[in-house]
Amino acid sequence: MMLINKMQMRNKKEQELFWEKEFGDNYTTRNSKPSNRVVVIGKHLLSSNVFIKDALELGPNVGYNLDAIKKVFPNTKTFGVEINKKAFSIGKKKHVYFNKSVYDFRSKKKFDLVFCSGVLIHQNPKNLTKFYKQLYTLSKKYIYICEYFNATPVMIDYRGHSEKLFKRDFAKELWKLYPNLKLLNYGFVWKEDPALKYDNVDNCNWFLFKKID
Repeated sequence: MMLINKMQMRNKKEQELFWEKEFGDNYTTRNSKPSNRVVVIGKHLLSSNVFIKDALELGPNVGYNLDAIKKVFPNTKTFGVEINKKAFSIGKKKHVYFNKSVYDFRSKKKFDLVFCSGVLIHQNPKNLTKFYKQLYTLSKKYIYICEYFNATPVMIDYRGHSEKLFKRDFAKELWKLYPNLKLLNYGFVWKEDPALKYDNVDNCNWFLFKKID
């Protein structure tokens, strides 16, 4: 695999620094507990008849979603781009991890599935077009997102911090930017679902797209 490791010289955005440092460390500690993501992303991919040989997650934290993909598709190669060093140190033991910002990651390799979950909501809206481009450019076949939804953009206070959590229709924006994408499936994850027996899964909407040449 040919990866371009040279990082572009630029100043990181406020949100990147926020997750790279102490707050990101604390988030990793809070979420380092059992998860049932197989019921979430694993079920979504299986029900959509998706077949993948490799998957890349942008912002995987310690890798629970990638763990789920490995259980559902044991032969799939799993990769993650994680900015927080504490989460990176855990995730790299299970998957191929890159400790850098999503915006700085470059790869000549394309991945069958590129996805993010609970990550777009923490991006500055001014940077979303760049993030969408990463999802689209790095994907060979499929794009999956699972995020908080709101029909109109809104900012929510996040643990006493402003400008760190946003709800909007991310899928609509992605689709408008890349209209050649085909919507394969979508749905809602309800945290009260008895199958989600752990409390680190939130209410969110998921969307699965396929790239059409």
